[in-house]
Amino acid sequence: MRLLIRFWRHNIILAMLGLGLLSSCSSVEVDEYQGTNPSLVLESFFDGKLKAAGIVQDFSGKVVRKFNVTMEASWQGTQGVINEWFVYDDGETQTRIWTINALGDGRYTGTAGDIIGTAVGQASGSALRWQYEMLLAVDGEEYHVDFDDWMFLVNDNTIINHSDIIKLGIKVAKVTLVIQK
Repeated sequence: MRLLIRFWRHNIILAMLGLGLLSSCSSVEVDEYQGTNPSLVLESFFDGKLKAAGIVQDFSGKVVRKFNVTMEASWQGTQGVINEWFVYDDGETQTRIWTINALGDGRYTGTAGDIIGTAVGQASGSALRWQYEMLLAVDGEEYHVDFDDWMFLVNDNTIINHSDIIKLGIKVAKVTLVIQK
C-alpha cells in the first residue's frame, strides 16, 4: 500500500507539472492583519506547556494523516526553545526542537534539525507568517519542500495554524493545526 501511495505522489507531481506549473504562492501579505486583535506575540503564547491536534491533507483536500502534539516552550531574553513531540494516527512518532530568535518589530527567525537554513517569520496583529524549507520524511524517503506557514491567534489560549507544503512551486499538501495553552 505504501508503495502505491509513493507511486501516486510522484505521478501527481509530474501530472501537475505537465499542467503548467500552477502557482501556489499566497497573495495575502501579513501586513494586511495589522491592527487585528488579539495581538500574536510568540514569546507570550509559546511559553510553558501546550498541546495541539492536526490533520494533513493531500492536494485534493483528502485527509491523509491525523496527529497530536505535546509542546514545551521557554524563553531566555529574545531566544526561545519550543520542544515538539508528535504522535501520528499510524503510531509514528517524531520530535522537533525549534530555536527561535525574536528580532523585534514582530520579526522572528528559527532553526530546527529538519529545517534547511533558517525559517523567517513576521507577525502583524493577530497573524504570523513563517516561510522555510524542510527535509520532509515520507515513507522512509526525504523530500525537500517549502512551507508557507500561517498562525492566527484566535484568543489568548488558541492558535489556528495553516501550512501549505510546496514542491517545485506547486502546493502538494496542507497541514491544519489547532494549538492550545
